[in-house]
Amino acid sequence: MEQFDDAYFRKLANQIMFDLSEEEIRELKGEFTTLLEQLDLLNRIDTEGVEEMIYPFETPTHYLRKDVSDHVISKEEALRNVASVKEGHVAVPKVVK
Repeated sequence: MEQFDDAYFRKLANQIMFDLSEEEIRELKGEFTTLLEQLDLLNRIDTEGVEEMIYPFETPTHYLRKDVSDHVISKEEALRNVASVKEGHVAVPKVVK
């Protein structure tokens, strides 16, 4: 867990504009340790000869409804509701690096 020192968590928090207390950093380090241990256990599972699954259920599901568009507004109408438009798209400020 040496790669995840306090500075690592402070840098990540800064990049996503969070402030972390010392207690929060300790909690995150503990959670990361637990997560890494669990991932290590999963990596040790012998999957030799196990066929990959494309879908988590063996039988197809039929309970999903078909999407039906019943009220569609134009792009221009949608863009009238936003504060900033750039090149025909909604423009939002960048919040992460």
